[in-house]
Amino acid sequence: MGGPELHRGGSRGVVPPGQQQSGNDVGCHILHVDMDAFYASVEIRDRPELAGQPVIVGGLSGRSVVLSATYQARAFGVRSAMPMARARRLCPHATVIPPRHRLYGAVSKEVMAIFQAVTPLVQPLSLDEAFLDVSGAIRLLGSPADIGQRIRADVARQQQITCSVGVASNKFLAKLASVHCKPDGLLVIPADRVLEFLHPLPVSALWGVGERTGQTLARLGLRTVGDIASTPVRSLEAEFGPATAAHLSALASGRDSRSVETSVREKSVGAEETFDVDVADPEVIRRELLRLSRRTARALRASGCAARTITVKLRKADFRTITRSRTLSEPTDVTQRIYDTACALYESSGLSGQARLRLVGVRASGLLPAAATSTQLALGDRPSSWQAAETAMDRITGRFGADAVRPAALVERRAPEPRRSRPDA
Repeated sequence: MGGPELHRGGSRGVVPPGQQQSGNDVGCHILHVDMDAFYASVEIRDRPELAGQPVIVGGLSGRSVVLSATYQARAFGVRSAMPMARARRLCPHATVIPPRHRLYGAVSKEVMAIFQAVTPLVQPLSLDEAFLDVSGAIRLLGSPADIGQRIRADVARQQQITCSVGVASNKFLAKLASVHCKPDGLLVIPADRVLEFLHPLPVSALWGVGERTGQTLARLGLRTVGDIASTPVRSLEAEFGPATAAHLSALASGRDSRSVETSVREKSVGAEETFDVDVADPEVIRRELLRLSRRTARALRASGCAARTITVKLRKADFRTITRSRTLSEPTDVTQRIYDTACALYESSGLSGQARLRLVGVRASGLLPAAATSTQLALGDRPSSWQAAETAMDRITGRFGADAVRPAALVERRAPEPRRSRPDA
């Protein structure tokens, strides 16, 4: 029997760029998302004339190393951490760009915010990759593969860079899947076909198998993952000791019990969207702020929190980003209060009607348990009227979909509208 189908059409091998694997993703709730040639991709985004060319990011001094390289440069043997002098010998016609670490950090934060909008269970591994546990998002956003595809679309639309997504039942397999679908791909390793995918791979596919361990395994005649899986653990212990032997045996069988760990408590929730066409019309922007305020308020109620601070993010056509924040007198999880604040911040930014925007966002921070907050009523207000109405709307949209009920201002669409990657939630 052949390996798992890696894309529609049944071909075997690496997923072509932009393609999605079509296998069964039941039980595959772990995602590994990895940006493709992250630093180089960010540089090409800002210098599009370099697209499709070999580009290397790194210093020019004699002791510098390669930080990132496009796939065109990698075709000449250039790799990350390689001495720059060697990289330039291998690919002398490559464009070398000094790194801009502050920019990469800023883009990384925005990418991680895309992940956090899907699930709070995000474990960053570096600036450009993270594990996600999407088990709690499946009911709202669809299957794990659908969620992975949404993330890819969001990253491409908001940041103009690509990422690859591995979908599997555990972290080891998800990481392996993302490696096998690079660049710009998505690969599911179905839970019932793990060994079929895993066992033909070389031993170097296992975490912890470097050059020295690989040489020892080769001396034992163990060259594939399947060879290790069929070797008794006691035989491995004689060469590697109990801990390493157990580690190799478990991974060779596709077992990895580690969970996605996030040690940082979620401090904010929010949503943002990128317009297909840059927009200057304040009415269109306010409509989008209403849509995003609704999503943010819904996320607050779903998490049982209320927010003290509201922030709007406004990205201009030239990618310059402006943020404005306001701390409320009382915490809120109500759409109208968030929307009113967001509109006021937009007006005070000086961009209303004056600048074309490519992206707008709304974020709520300073989170407190909603049950521990109290609201001072204005004369004539009824207790919890807005909360009760919006909670009822949450139940309706949870059952019938995000567009089952919505504010009247969002019923009639006006162009241009942002292309959306997920339902309002």
